[in-house]
Amino acid sequence: MKRKEIRKVSPNYLLAVIVLSVVLPTGGCGGRKQSPPPPPVPEVAAVTIRPEQVELTTELPGRTSAYRVAEIRPQVNGIVQKRMFNEGTDVKAGQVLYQIDPAPYQSALTNAKAALSRAEANLPAVRSRVERYKDLIPDKAVSQQDYDDVAAVLKQAEAEVEVNKAVVETARINLGYTQVTAPISGRIGRSGVTEGALVTASQPLPLATIQQLDPIYVDVPQSTADLLRLKDRLKTGRLDRNGTNQKKVRLLLEDGTTYSKEGTLQFQDITVDPTTGSVILRVVFPNPQGVLLPGMFEWAVVKEGVNRRAILIPQQSVSRDRKGNPSVLIVDAGGKVQPRMIVLDRAIGDKWLVSSGLSAGDRVIVEGLQRVRPGASVKVVPFEAAKSK
Repeated sequence: MKRKEIRKVSPNYLLAVIVLSVVLPTGGCGGRKQSPPPPPVPEVAAVTIRPEQVELTTELPGRTSAYRVAEIRPQVNGIVQKRMFNEGTDVKAGQVLYQIDPAPYQSALTNAKAALSRAEANLPAVRSRVERYKDLIPDKAVSQQDYDDVAAVLKQAEAEVEVNKAVVETARINLGYTQVTAPISGRIGRSGVTEGALVTASQPLPLATIQQLDPIYVDVPQSTADLLRLKDRLKTGRLDRNGTNQKKVRLLLEDGTTYSKEGTLQFQDITVDPTTGSVILRVVFPNPQGVLLPGMFEWAVVKEGVNRRAILIPQQSVSRDRKGNPSVLIVDAGGKVQPRMIVLDRAIGDKWLVSSGLSAGDRVIVEGLQRVRPGASVKVVPFEAAKSK
């Protein structure tokens, strides 16, 4: 058998093969290194500014107060014989509330009537004497002095009759005051006295208090700064009150629900409270069911006017710097991102009302803010379409 020959390979040859395999590019690209693909253009969702008509309102805290309040006090002295109402119920004007012992006043009225009758009984005799003296004067049967004396007595008798008539009327009025009546209709509170109590005319402690609750007032303080700002907006034309019922006011109850009936702005006070720097707006609300009670805390939604070219942007599109100044990112005509400082007025729902910094046609970025920076090129899609995905 022939022995197979084994050829020895030189180490230098093996080294050359390894170097060539590392240096020569794979794939036969002619020795050029391939460049990485460009990064994709980021996509952002934006809204295009279109001015719209918005009715502006402001929420102001307020408290309810009774439409009318009457504190019941006696006008004569005496003992309370009977209370003639149930505490906490509705009473009508003229309804008898308390009965004061009428006996002393009935007696005074009887005496006054007797004195009047006595004075009226003397009057005819004196008047007849005056007529006789008048006929005798031409014949010199009586002197002029006698006639003058009798005429004076007649005038005194007539005056006494008038005085006694006034006394009778006063006694009748005082007797009527023994029945303490309600001056207004409304809801009466607790009684301050019971049967057998001694009361005096014009005493400081009221017997009871009546409050008219339908309608009812809501007193709302408004700062003078807000008042001046509103007047400036109306003057410059940024707000318009034409065509809107500005005196209608809505009410938010303490539990957050909306009161079923609208109120009417009655007046605005002209005196500024020096401790709070505010004026009072008084609003009248119908209250047929008695839902509103005096002293309740409420929020009144007062109409300011209509902004016919309001600029609204979603709240998530606004960012703030370290000082709290608001700003947005917009996409210019060249498709690049630009920062824009803005001034905000107030929140309306989930949007901000912009006072300045934006104009019609601006494209404000709402989503994708984290993926872009000023000066970068972006691809814009409508914000509504992005939300629907």
